[in-house]
Amino acid sequence: MFQPRAPAILIELMEKIPFRESGAVVSDSVEAEWRIALPDLSNDAISLRELRPADASMMLAMLSTDEVTRFISPPPTTIDGFQQCIAWTHQERAAGRQFCYGVIPKGMEEAVGFFLVRQMEPDFATAEWRCALGSPYWGTGVFLEAARLVLEFSFGTVGIRRIEARTPIRNGRGTGALRKIGAVQEGVLRRSFQRNGEYLDQTLWAIVDSDWHAGSPTTEPVR
Repeated sequence: MFQPRAPAILIELMEKIPFRESGAVVSDSVEAEWRIALPDLSNDAISLRELRPADASMMLAMLSTDEVTRFISPPPTTIDGFQQCIAWTHQERAAGRQFCYGVIPKGMEEAVGFFLVRQMEPDFATAEWRCALGSPYWGTGVFLEAARLVLEFSFGTVGIRRIEARTPIRNGRGTGALRKIGAVQEGVLRRSFQRNGEYLDQTLWAIVDSDWHAGSPTTEPVR
């Protein structure tokens, strides 16, 4: 039986965040049950759920444009390729190695982006955050709303203590988003990301659970 490989779309690692969303709804779930079925998350603006094969067409349209792919690993180029990626994320979630949420803005039915959190240690104490969002939703607050929900789930339900992100230094939008949400810049990873035959320097960002639980006054949308 065909086993989908880890896709090239292990997308970007734009961001991170230290404040919680009042009124956010997390579906009832015992902590370990996310490995069996990822709980839906929602607030008044968006909903997050596990990606489905039916999301592949929209994901292809949203995540394959030049402006979105400029600072990420090359995404699949076909609907079938995205469906294989989605199947792979389900396998990894079942194994307890990562979870991946599709982002559905209010009034939509298909995902326009995703957030992937993968373990960097076997107990998921440290994780890496990667995400991608269709450019029509940049600057609308969708990223910020989704990020709050994902981080609340990561720190509150999964029990992650530290989440890292890496973004190319040239990615001004990603860097600005990270700063606005309170992520801490910890260093520069020289020539650590290859894109279009060029090695780029990346900035390492992190947020720890104590920062998240302490909260942050930042509420302005990412532009």
